[in-house]
Amino acid sequence: MKAMLFQLKNLVAGLGLVLVTTHAVAQEPSYAAHTLTAPFIEEMTSEHGFLQEPLEKLFANAQRKQAILNAISRPAERVKLWKEYRPIFITQSRVDRGVEFWANNVEALQRAEEEYGVPAEIIVAIIGVETMYGGNTGSYRVIDALSTLAFDYPPRAPFFRQQLKEFLLLTREEQVDPLSLTGSYAGAMGLPQFMPGSFRAYAVDFDNDGYIDIWQNPTDAIGSVANYFIKHGWKPGQNVVVRADVSKKRDAEKGLSANLNPEITIKELKTLGWKPRQKLNKNHKVTAFRLDAERGAEYWIGLENFHAITRYNRSVMYAMAVHELAELLAAARKE
Repeated sequence: MKAMLFQLKNLVAGLGLVLVTTHAVAQEPSYAAHTLTAPFIEEMTSEHGFLQEPLEKLFANAQRKQAILNAISRPAERVKLWKEYRPIFITQSRVDRGVEFWANNVEALQRAEEEYGVPAEIIVAIIGVETMYGGNTGSYRVIDALSTLAFDYPPRAPFFRQQLKEFLLLTREEQVDPLSLTGSYAGAMGLPQFMPGSFRAYAVDFDNDGYIDIWQNPTDAIGSVANYFIKHGWKPGQNVVVRADVSKKRDAEKGLSANLNPEITIKELKTLGWKPRQKLNKNHKVTAFRLDAERGAEYWIGLENFHAITRYNRSVMYAMAVHELAELLAAARKE
């Protein structure tokens, strides 16, 4: 049994929470007496069958982290242009380490590609962008991150409250100590940075050892990413994006998508002066976007697979970073 399967320490009557000895840190306030803790515990006991005492012990050890509140209040991506964002992720180091990760996990990647239809380079690129192939999976305890954001971050409290519920259900299902799991400041976990809800919905035991471990088991992480993509509309064998030329920028700008959903047709884009560099179905709905690149504005058409990548992270620049890194990884593998 692998180390990150976190041996079961205590399971109360089949309904309790898996807990280890307490780890309270004096300088950080706990959630034992927070006004929102008791109602949350009541919901988990009445609706999901948890026992009250183990939950009270858990939240007595969950800590409010001001660093998490600071971090979520200043996401860097929102203030960056593509020419600033791209160099963060498209580096020779990330390509080299991606090629190494690919070589070390070639069998799992090949099987994932065969079973799910998601190219190996896309899977590797996701893990590379998210955590530098497992090199940076986050150091916050997930219970601290989700408790802090669920109870003390009103702008997105409903979302993180739901993720906190999913996390507790996850730890019970997987028989994992909830105080032992770590992740990002937002509670994203493991090599692919799955939120707890995504873990429960899409993570898979890809090596069939009876456990799902996306923290230290690349095989499970690879299968889980592939499963996520196919469940979010990935179309095997199809392109991700197509570059376009525009005749009149003022008219072309009218075709830019207001959000990431594919809502405008190729025919409509062509009437606004867009000329795709590849032949596309005129009735196909796409996402049209502009990137502010080093050499000026670039116009792109995102297809269904582009939309699938944005389902992983709702960002045009993120999706383009994954796509470009994937292309570089595939090219490097052939050298």
